[in-house]
Amino acid sequence: MVVGYGLMMSEVIETIDVAVPVRTAYNQWTRFEEFPRFMEGVEEVTQVTDALTHWRITIGGVEREFDAKITEQHPDERVAWTSTSGTDHAGVVTFHRLGPDQTRVTLQLATVPEGFVETLGDKLGLVKHRAKQDMERFKAYIESQPVVDEGYRGDIS
Repeated sequence: MVVGYGLMMSEVIETIDVAVPVRTAYNQWTRFEEFPRFMEGVEEVTQVTDALTHWRITIGGVEREFDAKITEQHPDERVAWTSTSGTDHAGVVTFHRLGPDQTRVTLQLATVPEGFVETLGDKLGLVKHRAKQDMERFKAYIESQPVVDEGYRGDIS
């Protein structure tokens, strides 16, 4: 898919079922500061405001920083965001109740690779592979937690 200024956008969709209630999965996902525990390359996430996060990541040995604005957030349903600076990307994660202790989590991510290394990695399927592994680590992480504290439960439209 080609987006503004002739840049190629990489799109990824990954789904995983987790053995926790939908509220628990959602609460964990909105604890952005914990993302480095299960997302490869994420060094630090800071929640600046209810709707703004600051990220420090490493891709192919290159450190990048960017801000992301939460554009939509509905407790136990979805969180959507878009970058406002730095790395160009947007995404949404949705939560679907499959049963009292079973939730389907779906991540949709669109990014614009920067530079030769990221473009090559994207063409080799590394973005999709990393997203799949991040979702698997999220599953292992959340299923190993005895109790997940409440995340941000406000509604952003």
